[in-house]
This record gives sequence, C-alpha cells and structure tokens, in this order.
Amino acid sequence: MNKQELLNIFEKTGALQYGHFTLSSGKRSGTYCQCSKLFVDPKTSSIIGNALAKKVESEINKKIEYVIAPALGGILVGYEVARCLNSKSIFFERVNEEFELRRGFEIEKNKNVLFVEDVITTGKSSKECLEKLDKMNVNILGIACIVDRSQENIFDNHEITSLLKLDIPTYDPDNLPEDLTKIDPVKPGSRKN
Repeated sequence: MNKQELLNIFEKTGALQYGHFTLSSGKRSGTYCQCSKLFVDPKTSSIIGNALAKKVESEINKKIEYVIAPALGGILVGYEVARCLNSKSIFFERVNEEFELRRGFEIEKNKNVLFVEDVITTGKSSKECLEKLDKMNVNILGIACIVDRSQENIFDNHEITSLLKLDIPTYDPDNLPEDLTKIDPVKPGSRKN
C-alpha cells in the first residue's frame, strides 16, 4: 500500500482532520490524525492492520508473542496487528495518571513484544509504556504505529515502523501561526492533561 492509497483511506474515513487541535502533549496543530475513524468499518481496519503487520514482519525476523498497546488509541490497531501476526494482544490503561496492565493481563519474562500505537508525535505516552515494559524484563522487538508524526528519532533503542510518515508541524500555544489564532482549539485526544 503506497502513501497516496493510505491518504485516500484517511480522507475517505475522516481520519485526517483539519482545524486547530490541542494535542496530548499540549502542543498545537492544524492537522489531526483521528485513527479511530479507520476502525469504524471492520474491512478498513483489517486493511490497515494487515498492512502494518506486513511492514513489521519485513523488519523484524523474530516471532512476536505479544502486541502491546496503550489505551485508548492503540487498542484497536494493536488487536488488528496481533490478529494478523497470530500473536496475543494486551493493552495498558491509565490509572491515577500512570499506565498499568490491568484486567489480569500479564506478560511472562523474556517474551518477544511489539509495542503498537495509532499515532506517535512526541512519543510521551509510548515512552511511559516502554518504561513499564523495560521493568517487566521482556524483549521489545520494535515500535510500530499507523502514523508517525515525530520530527526526530525520539526512541533511544528503536526506530519507528509506520504505515505513514507525515510531516505535520506542531506549535507551542504561545507561538501559533496567524491562521490558527483565528480558530478555537479542540482537544480530540483521550488524555485529560
């Protein structure tokens, strides 16, 4: 699947949105990737999950035993990728502002893990989850996402495998371009702070 085909899916589903957005990091943007829109139709989610799983398989030559994602945005993509990789799928949830495995989820030591997100911009949520995984003594084989919006290599030990790399500028709230100052910001993400 090439970049234009992916962009067409994003446009058709409404996953690519335009306006003035407050991101989870507190930064602002004129474009937002609402990947949950990709998962409204199971046919589309299957296409996206399969494409990302194939890309991961082409870069990781070990058996992935667990696909782990953060709630809320990563759950559906994590599940779809795990289904395609014939792996187990579990997710982190925020409890008192920290990520935890709940619902009886456990990962045995030394298991091969793929961390999956919907969108990575600053990597703040991903880094929080990866710190928790490091303490569990598992083998983190890679980090994957549908959309990589990061501006630089933000993870010390891993490259990001993504379906779509988008160069979407982000701004500090006190340094907005003029067009964004004319639009009231909305906060579409799942994080409260």
